[in-house]
Amino acid sequence: MKVLAIDPAIRNTGYALLEGDHQQQDVLDFGVISIPPKIPQSAALSAVHTGINNLISQWQPDEVAVEGIIYVQSHRTAITMGAARAASLISAAEAGLPIFEYAPRKVKQVVTGNGSADKQQVAFMVRALLGLNETPPHDAADAIAIAVAHLTASDPLKAALLKRQQI
Repeated sequence: MKVLAIDPAIRNTGYALLEGDHQQQDVLDFGVISIPPKIPQSAALSAVHTGINNLISQWQPDEVAVEGIIYVQSHRTAITMGAARAASLISAAEAGLPIFEYAPRKVKQVVTGNGSADKQQVAFMVRALLGLNETPPHDAADAIAIAVAHLTASDPLKAALLKRQQI
């Protein structure tokens, strides 16, 4: 199975493409769709949407995994994160792809063994688990971790831990 995983954000949307199952995962691509701060929010959302569309067109994934909604204290941050998430989800929905979401704590638990792990720990562990030659940028590492969690969820013994939710 080929999965596109997305860690949505208005300025730095992390993405990863992995292929495999719960026993073996291969990284096909990862990176960050970076939008400069001087670009208006509407144009940034359009760029995220276009970037995800391009990845779907190039890699033809079977499924999409996305980080679930997280609690933030700022309403403004919540709104912009929700907008970036929507731009990503619309791309996947337009392509007719099944979309699954995973809570950040569950993803961290799967990858590091600690649901409260910080971004550096997640980046280190995805590099170690997947034998990468470089430590990915934090946003890309988060997306890789989401993909690993998604592929891990295909293991009946671990699926209960993740409780993947199709949206």
